[in-house]
Amino acid sequence: MKKIGIIVAIEEELNEMLKILSNIQEKEIYDLRFFEGKINSTEFVIVKCGVGKVNAARVTQILINSYNVKYIFNIGVAGALNPELNIGDIVIADKLVQHDFDITAFEHKKGYITGVGDYIYSNEELVNKFQEVAKKISDDKFKIKKGIIATGDIFCTEIRMKEKIFEKFNADCVEMEGAAIAQVCYLDKIPFIVIRSISDSPNGNNAIVFDEFVSLASKRCAKILKKIVEMYHRKFCLSFNISIFFMNISNIIKFL
Repeated sequence: MKKIGIIVAIEEELNEMLKILSNIQEKEIYDLRFFEGKINSTEFVIVKCGVGKVNAARVTQILINSYNVKYIFNIGVAGALNPELNIGDIVIADKLVQHDFDITAFEHKKGYITGVGDYIYSNEELVNKFQEVAKKISDDKFKIKKGIIATGDIFCTEIRMKEKIFEKFNADCVEMEGAAIAQVCYLDKIPFIVIRSISDSPNGNNAIVFDEFVSLASKRCAKILKKIVEMYHRKFCLSFNISIFFMNISNIIKFL
């Protein structure tokens, strides 16, 4: 059975994901630690990519090449751009943009990537599933928002930068890996989704707030992932088994 890949950026996110996994086995590829395990009967492989777009893109391609994954989930924390979001709220990306990608000199919009476009869209079915489950467990303690996530190789701390990204892209939160992972998945035709829990808001002092709330935000993401697998793991397995069945039938027909 194909595994589902999970990519996180930092140790706090990894630790919370490993808590919800059973039967964990560790494997090293290119000095990266891959953790294979299960949530219920659904098989996962988790890897920490490190911070930034190049690290994220590299690890995404290695994950795809090494495990031939069915889906990729990028789960972690982000800084709020939308003033309606508070620490602990969840943003489910229906699309992502690289806010620091700039070829406007060639008459393209900022964020436009050749061969990709302005925005990269998450898998709609996964987005809807995550949103449905997240709303069921939020219990009005935190908000769930489907929206835009902006990615760049900058830990955003300046209020003016925050305002510019929000105004330019109408993005709900900002982080440093999601859109790079999305770009690799898009080019490799792997369904993906990016989920972020708000850990801070760029205000000049948000690095301190980030350190304080990163564990809370990571726990919330892990809780939602565990719940969605509990509700949908049969469907994950069934969809794969059906595809194998039809592939085998096709091969028999060709042989005949």
